[in-house]
Amino acid sequence: MATEEQLGRVERLKQQRRTLPDGPGVYLMRDARGRVIYVGKAKSIRKRVNSHFSKPVTRGAKDMVSEIDHIEFLLVSSESEALLTEQNFIKQYRPRFNIRLRDDKSYPFIAISMDEEYPRVYFTRERHRKGRLYFGPYSNAKRVRSTLDLLGKIFLYRSCNGPEPGRRSGSPCLDYYIKRCGAPCVGYVDQAEYREAIDGVVDFLQGRYRDIERDLEQKMQDAAAAQEFEQAALERNRLRAVKDLLQRQRVANEAVGTLDAVAVAVHGTDANAQVFQVRDGVLSDRQSFYLTNETEGEVAEVIEEFLLQYYGGALSIPAQIVIQGELEDDEVEAIEELLAERRGGRVELRRAERGDKRRILELAERNAKLALDQEKLKSERQRQQRVEALDELQRELGMDTLPIRIECFDISNLMGTNTVASMVVFEGGAPKKSDYRRFKVRGTTEGVPDDFAAMEEVLGRRMAQYETQQDLSPHDPKRNESFASLPSLIVIDGGPGQLSAGMRALEGFRERGVTIIGLAKKLEEVWFPGQRTPLVLPHDTHGLQLLQRVRDEAHRFAITHHRQRRDKDMSVSVLDDLPGIGPVRKRTLLNHFGSPEAVMAASREELEGVRGIPAKTARELYALLHRTGD
Repeated sequence: MATEEQLGRVERLKQQRRTLPDGPGVYLMRDARGRVIYVGKAKSIRKRVNSHFSKPVTRGAKDMVSEIDHIEFLLVSSESEALLTEQNFIKQYRPRFNIRLRDDKSYPFIAISMDEEYPRVYFTRERHRKGRLYFGPYSNAKRVRSTLDLLGKIFLYRSCNGPEPGRRSGSPCLDYYIKRCGAPCVGYVDQAEYREAIDGVVDFLQGRYRDIERDLEQKMQDAAAAQEFEQAALERNRLRAVKDLLQRQRVANEAVGTLDAVAVAVHGTDANAQVFQVRDGVLSDRQSFYLTNETEGEVAEVIEEFLLQYYGGALSIPAQIVIQGELEDDEVEAIEELLAERRGGRVELRRAERGDKRRILELAERNAKLALDQEKLKSERQRQQRVEALDELQRELGMDTLPIRIECFDISNLMGTNTVASMVVFEGGAPKKSDYRRFKVRGTTEGVPDDFAAMEEVLGRRMAQYETQQDLSPHDPKRNESFASLPSLIVIDGGPGQLSAGMRALEGFRERGVTIIGLAKKLEEVWFPGQRTPLVLPHDTHGLQLLQRVRDEAHRFAITHHRQRRDKDMSVSVLDDLPGIGPVRKRTLLNHFGSPEAVMAASREELEGVRGIPAKTARELYALLHRTGD
């Protein structure tokens, strides 16, 4: 039966929907906490929003409608502007119910450091540095590294780090002797020759394969004519490597030219998109992306969102993109207009019906369905393993119910300094990172390690937080769901000592039926309160493996927090107490050198060369650091 509050929300939303404009734009749906849960665009905002409430067919759509508290909108002048605005809002808010690329921040790129005299070609997951060329995003890190390996064999660029080639010994490294680098570090290759090789890398990554073949063949013939037979053999081997690759990956006639074939498969809340990148009839790369589809949108909706998100982050857009036929003509035109603006030239979204292009698209469709099937099988296996692990733990630990919510606590310090603690949460056998919490331990003496006292303090605070949260209503903005939840099982990282210290603080949880154990790392022993002998689980059981994952995650989370605090304290203690170094100069030094340690290791000349630091101050700083031995 609906509560008065729920009825009031429904009536308020009806009033809001009546006042929405009948024009093109973007709308944002927010929940009771003000979080954006869905962003949409429409030719008519009023009609589109009303359709969400009149036809919530799928479970995800019904869940979304039940969480909407109020609606905001923004009118725009055209449908392409609405597409762009919608994507900007999705990037900004990452709404739960929108179709999104999974983990889109972590996709790999290939970067070329064109800001250096002898550019490097390297793997990266960032793309914000000026003076760098980036290619990607790619969906498979292993394939990116394989591509880099092939490029190194063909174009012989340097693999050494740093803005300048070479190493301190002044002699070529092994790469030169195995024909993987031309050794610019010792002058065997001048800057012009090296840049020519980098131009070849760029051509390769942009799909200009015929140009590369012709260039390598000409170099081979020129070397042979000059009777430089060793160089001719090297060029021949490079040419063979390129031809072998292109022969293996040729999927169509060269007349097909350059295009991307994009296909999507959808199943419930999961979706997969395949991007087949064809250059000169050669399949230069195949990308596979998984998407979240909470509202169980249809193929057309998923295709549209994927095209906008993928090409919104892609560093190059082909003139032709072959897609499935689900999109309406007006939607196709709006996307073409937006992508053409990003590309700086015409972009055609084409529905292939016959020939090589249709065959490539069908291949992409089959791969999308296969990838989705494999993901479903993998998810089902993982789910089954989690169920088995929870069943084992319930049986072995003598629990009345399944340990649905597991909390684990760990302490981290270095010789008693910067003592911190972590609380990690697993629900249903999987991490629930939104409920992770960190603690700064207050009650221990600095420099005197006391893990028992630290554990008692942290668990006492956890217990106190739980009791405080029970007095707050579910809609209170001060309510913390992580602390308000009652765990089924609490795992303390440690043996009998840590467990005894924790039990003094957790009596309230024990009275509520919470199981509390200690997990000693050395022999993986499970300790129970008041028992002198531990439980030893077989190492190949899912139950023990789950406990180990929980414990290791708590340890990782605590160590990360401890290192952050320690690094912060180091930077404060080393630089803030130096005479003549205020906040601005401290920031200047850290920006220039990168870390407090690098500042301390700098020579006097390096300190004097920092822009914004007076020479006199730099000399005094150098003298002070070296006099004190810091």
